[in-house]
Amino acid sequence: LTGEKGYFDTRIVFVDETGPKDKRVKRLALMDQDGFNLRTLSTGSSLVLTPRFSPTSQQITFTSFEGGNPRVFLMNIDTGKKELVGNFPNMAFAPRFSPDGQRVVMSLGSRDGFANIFELDLRTRETRQLTATPAIDTGPSYSPDGQQIAFESDREGTQQIYVMDLGRGGIQRISRGEGRYSTPVWSPRGDYIAFTKQGGGQFLIGVMKTDGTGERILSTGYHNEGPTWAPNGRVLMFFREGQGANGGPKLFTVDLTGYNERQVPTPAFGSDPAWSPLRA
Repeated sequence: LTGEKGYFDTRIVFVDETGPKDKRVKRLALMDQDGFNLRTLSTGSSLVLTPRFSPTSQQITFTSFEGGNPRVFLMNIDTGKKELVGNFPNMAFAPRFSPDGQRVVMSLGSRDGFANIFELDLRTRETRQLTATPAIDTGPSYSPDGQQIAFESDREGTQQIYVMDLGRGGIQRISRGEGRYSTPVWSPRGDYIAFTKQGGGQFLIGVMKTDGTGERILSTGYHNEGPTWAPNGRVLMFFREGQGANGGPKLFTVDLTGYNERQVPTPAFGSDPAWSPLRA
């Protein structure tokens, strides 16, 4: 009736968290977008973070501390088979697929404590360095056409959001409000970038146009973080950390309008959600 594509035949990959706050066991988990049909994808023997879907195959990429240092892996969610994405000497984290599923963009740490953004071609296994600054550049996210990336950086002193043109190489800061900005995620429609904003003692989930104008806050809370878009670009999911010794993260959805905020049922705590593309 509305002309919008539905998203009810989609799935969410996230980090399932169990146990006391100081000894959390974190497993990769997969469920339907409404919280049903949950299954775990890892044992919890190693810390896992930021799982992200491939737009073209039944794969996810994620960060794992298997072996002690954070490294980026690929996993086939049907078979459970996983493989290391590049044998980099230092930390590798915050991976995300390109729109065509042929590349992964990620942050690679250096011995001096900085981090820059690199792109790995999954076909040739060749890497390309995209940023080179004495700063922490992380959280990269492709535009739907694969021609730009949004990322966060503290190169000007505080966390802010920048956009890079992958063809020409130009970089422009787009966040201009008060506070610190992080976790930028480009809308599947290409019209907005979602983000986490920290300021005034709160963590906010918001959106802005791709040039930084039109900033709108959709949800506020004690600790909101990690937005991910539904495939139709009209709904966001994020996680909210609970306060106190027994608190933990829970998943929520909110419309692009800022209305209809709802908790997504999970059997335990859940963080770092990522929405799948529509099933073929």
